[in-house]
Amino acid sequence: MPRVHEILDLEYKPKLPKDMSMGIGIVGAGEIVREAHLPAYKIAGFNVVSITDLDTTRAQALSVQYGIPRVYETVEELVADPDIQIVDIAVPAEVQPSIVELATNHGKHVLCQKPLADTFSNAQSIVSMCEQAGVRGAVNCQMRWAPGIQASHTIIKRGWLGDLIQASFQVNVLQRFERWSFLRDIPTLEVMYHSIHYLDSIRYLFGTPSYIFADGSKYPGQVCAGETRTLIHIAYEDERRALIYDNHNNWCGQDDWYAAFRFEGTRGVIKGTNGALYNYPTGREDTMSFISREIDEDYWFTPRLTGRWFPHAFIGTMGELMIAIEEDREPVNSVRDGLETLQMVFAAYKSMDERRAVWLHEITG
Repeated sequence: MPRVHEILDLEYKPKLPKDMSMGIGIVGAGEIVREAHLPAYKIAGFNVVSITDLDTTRAQALSVQYGIPRVYETVEELVADPDIQIVDIAVPAEVQPSIVELATNHGKHVLCQKPLADTFSNAQSIVSMCEQAGVRGAVNCQMRWAPGIQASHTIIKRGWLGDLIQASFQVNVLQRFERWSFLRDIPTLEVMYHSIHYLDSIRYLFGTPSYIFADGSKYPGQVCAGETRTLIHIAYEDERRALIYDNHNNWCGQDDWYAAFRFEGTRGVIKGTNGALYNYPTGREDTMSFISREIDEDYWFTPRLTGRWFPHAFIGTMGELMIAIEEDREPVNSVRDGLETLQMVFAAYKSMDERRAVWLHEITG
């Protein structure tokens, strides 16, 4: 039987590279950079040396706030900076491939924003660019490093859940997607830009599934063109199953909101909450409890987790890329790995359109 300190030490905090001096150049100065990337990098002590944005005044404001030495007017100038080893991209999906091309042509490693691209073929081109240039490419699907998800990963790796059976994410909150102008008119909204995190986390914990059956819908009178409510059924060849229920139109007060996850196995169960969504963007810490027949089938352990999805998990995505560069290996969140998450995303949309279960192997580009 594990000792108590082993049970409560779940190794969920992001790991840091040995070399903290790697220069990072950021493309994009929007809300996600302001509220997540830069606060996370400041906490970690990463070396951000430059930033650029189409709105130079926004980039300049962040350079002052976070002490970033250089502001460039163009991406071309930024990727040519010899002090940059990693280009951190935080732009809409449709323009990401062109920026990756510029960065990899200059031999820079890249941390790509999620979704990796707006089409599967464009995502494949990003993978090819990185591999042909001999650089490391990663995707910023950072929920893997949210405290509750990473702690769950440790529990699963230790075998305390036994054979995996069921995963679920259930979310019922109010999220006004129209606050981001680039999201207002796109037809693929909720899964592409939100539930992609749950799809990726399920892959990370349970493995890549075989097929998906999904349904998406709007809310009467909503501003955005795309879906804001989704139900996604995920199935494997064996007995594993997963479910995502996601509604972003809960107009009731926050006391009625919930954002929960649950992972079940033959020997144990994990249940918890995703604190980031309870009063976004402020957020609160994740919570989780777990029970395991491998330890004590009558007792629920409730470790106290510190840190949040926003911003702390962003240390994990960048940190993993930096460690992979040091160790000359593919990062866990590599762009090639990200193709399987995108297969799930596009399978969900194909399922919505055709009202049938869609096998992941049908998504080929």
